[in-house]
Amino acid sequence: MWTKLSRLFVIKSKFEAFLVIYGLGTGAVERGVHYLQQYPGYGGWILFSVCPVAVFMAGARILDSLERG
Repeated sequence: MWTKLSRLFVIKSKFEAFLVIYGLGTGAVERGVHYLQQYPGYGGWILFSVCPVAVFMAGARILDSLERG
């Protein structure tokens, strides 16, 4: 039973990987907008720009792990 449940959380294709990356990117931009509201000025823009960079790094790792397997 646990094996069947765990298979739901395994990314098997590039299409699934791109869907996960899109979801991460959407959430990161939303968090960045909240940072801009909380920290107006340069600090907010720096925090805003760091959020999508983290998604780029995670997305590269996800796509890289698909090509190896």
